[in-house]
Amino acid sequence: MKIAFFGTPDFAVATLQALQNSDHQVLFVATQPDRPRGRGMKVTPSPVKKLALEYELPILQPERLPDPAVTDTMQKMKPDAVVVVAYGLKIPPELLYGPKYGAINLHGSLLPKYRGAAPMQRAIMNGDPVVGVTTMKMDEGWDTGAILKKAEIPLEPLDNLGTVHDRLAKIGADLMVETLHLLEAGACPAEPQDDTLATTAPKITDDDRWIDWQKSSWAIHNQIRALDPVPGCLTLLGGEKVRIWRSIPEKFPGAITEATPGTILQEERNTGIWVKTGDGALLITEIQAEGGKRMPVTAYLLGHPLTTDVRFGE
Repeated sequence: MKIAFFGTPDFAVATLQALQNSDHQVLFVATQPDRPRGRGMKVTPSPVKKLALEYELPILQPERLPDPAVTDTMQKMKPDAVVVVAYGLKIPPELLYGPKYGAINLHGSLLPKYRGAAPMQRAIMNGDPVVGVTTMKMDEGWDTGAILKKAEIPLEPLDNLGTVHDRLAKIGADLMVETLHLLEAGACPAEPQDDTLATTAPKITDDDRWIDWQKSSWAIHNQIRALDPVPGCLTLLGGEKVRIWRSIPEKFPGAITEATPGTILQEERNTGIWVKTGDGALLITEIQAEGGKRMPVTAYLLGHPLTTDVRFGE
């Protein structure tokens, strides 16, 4: 199958690689324009563009769609399908319905659950037992197209956004190649989504980052790992803003006191600190001071000794 590939971030890279290593042919790549990125805000190509350059594929970078260059390229190259993975722009009808097999999207959730911009983060925050990916035949809605194939993996207690992202990118890439082969063979019927089962996964906001220590230990742990490695959870400690990066959902070894949530209950040698939560305690193991680097809590305490009156959230 001849493919026009539309994608931008790291999540899309694995699919482009898989297509290049398959018997499908990528005709060209469309990706977001080069943007300022990183601490130095240096103008940098997207991860997909970097890989496309390695493969010497034609690259288009429209600011918006529809775009004359994209339209002309589609008419000239006549792809059988448009493959879309985290592209970042609304796909217009001419791309959705023009190619023989339409536009096929890889979405980072088990649709119709978690339609929206942050499906992996929201699934982890909610403590779902499994996470997954879906290939769908795109329509003019947002993540509303008919489902083609799904694949899922268990969400392990110490999984975070980084590990889930990488695992889903890999199985999603394989799923896309499988989906395209089945479509060619006429063996991939599309199943309309049940809109009554749909949930949304809105973009992560600053409010999502702040820890409420009155919540349960598992709710806080899920929030922390859902935002690791970006953008990280926030709390106050001694009046200073810090980021909390890692926690371990273990049982507190002592008796839980009636202390105020956020109270530091005890230090765990070579591991971290136990912090009182709404229903028990959570072991915090990695932290970052404002303007500093993320580090183990044990290293942080060497330069920031804690007094008995210091509490998280204050």
